[in-house]
Amino acid sequence: MRRRRSNRQLATLACALALAGARRADAQDVATEGALWLLVPIGARAVGTGQAIIATVDGSEAVWWNPAGLARQEKREVAIHHSMPFAETAGDALSIIVPSSLLGVLAVSAHVLNFGEDDVTIEGPEGGVVVGSLLTRSLVFAASYATPVGRRLNAGVTYKVTQFRIDCSGECPASIGATATSSAVDLGAQYDFQGAAPIAVGVAVRNVGPPLQVNDRAQQDALPMRVQAGIRWRAPLPDRQGRDLDVAFAGDVLDRIRVTRPSLRLGGDATWQKRASLRAGYVFDGRDASGASVGVGVRQGGLVVDIARVFGGLAATSGGDPVSLSVRYLF
Repeated sequence: MRRRRSNRQLATLACALALAGARRADAQDVATEGALWLLVPIGARAVGTGQAIIATVDGSEAVWWNPAGLARQEKREVAIHHSMPFAETAGDALSIIVPSSLLGVLAVSAHVLNFGEDDVTIEGPEGGVVVGSLLTRSLVFAASYATPVGRRLNAGVTYKVTQFRIDCSGECPASIGATATSSAVDLGAQYDFQGAAPIAVGVAVRNVGPPLQVNDRAQQDALPMRVQAGIRWRAPLPDRQGRDLDVAFAGDVLDRIRVTRPSLRLGGDATWQKRASLRAGYVFDGRDASGASVGVGVRQGGLVVDIARVFGGLAATSGGDPVSLSVRYLF
């Protein structure tokens, strides 16, 4: 019995290493991490600004980056974020956000990354015979809570359950298939200096939890815990332009909990009358994961649509689709 291997699977492995910011010097450490899908960038706004998103306030993308960004959201929101980060791999994240004047902001979210299907074959008298199909997926279910603390400070927490599944359909041998499950916590904070300076800062610690275990301790890998800190500067504009135009620039640094080789993200965005946005950014994360990005966003009433495209980086490494799409509805 054998499974058909494809170039997509090899590309996925290479992309997973790139996601962790792998360089030759620390590739061995990356190989010991599990659940690398937790590092997949989610949301066209974040992608369009080069993932420099930690100090940004508002929107369902905050669930996956810094839950503190939900703290001052005033409207309910339903959102879906779509991307194809690897070759023949589709990811969709769905979020529902419910703010409360008494309880803070609550959100529930789910992210499904479908790595596609592979045939299961057995050797017969006339060669290989397809007897089933393998479906490989990762799933993340998240519950978030965020609240303002005074006028300037935001705080948030997300609890996540993540699972990696290989399911077989058809006449599959009993040994085919696998499931691995773990849980994790994200913690985040933001501080806006408001009148003192046009600056906001943020920090998030993500994926803190027990190892991802398949069968026993010998088959477990640590989660890819990361800390990301950032600053966002709102450009002061003359009164006439400032009434219609918002311009901001952001910079983030990302690394493991034990800081060894931080990587840099830079981005900026300009929004006209809160209806149309232009974005650009760059991820500096080693030869395989670095790349530029651009994005646009439009808003009509409660409907918000964002699109982003990356150049180089993961898309070039894996052959995935470089375009991300986010659709949000606020009511």
